Amino acid sequence: MQNIRALFLGLIGIAAISALVVLTASLTLAFAGMLAVFTVVKALTPRLKPVPVRARAKCAGHGAKQQDMRVWNDGRGTIIDL
Repeated sequence: MQNIRALFLGLIGIAAISALVVLTASLTLAFAGMLAVFTVVKALTPRLKPVPVRARAKCAGHGAKQQDMRVWNDGRGTIIDL
């Protein structure tokens, strides 16, 4: 009876280790495939050239004090030159 129990537990252990090996190998292949796809897509897509930023002056408003202050909106934020 001890031999049958030991054989049964040994087979369960071998099956569990085999399942973990198969799971690890499949996950490794899945990640390698995703990395290959991302690498190919990145290589095939054209590189985007940065668009030159055009700054434009805002309306100065009324008064001489506001005309001394220059304000631009360059598309990324407002620049105020005092």
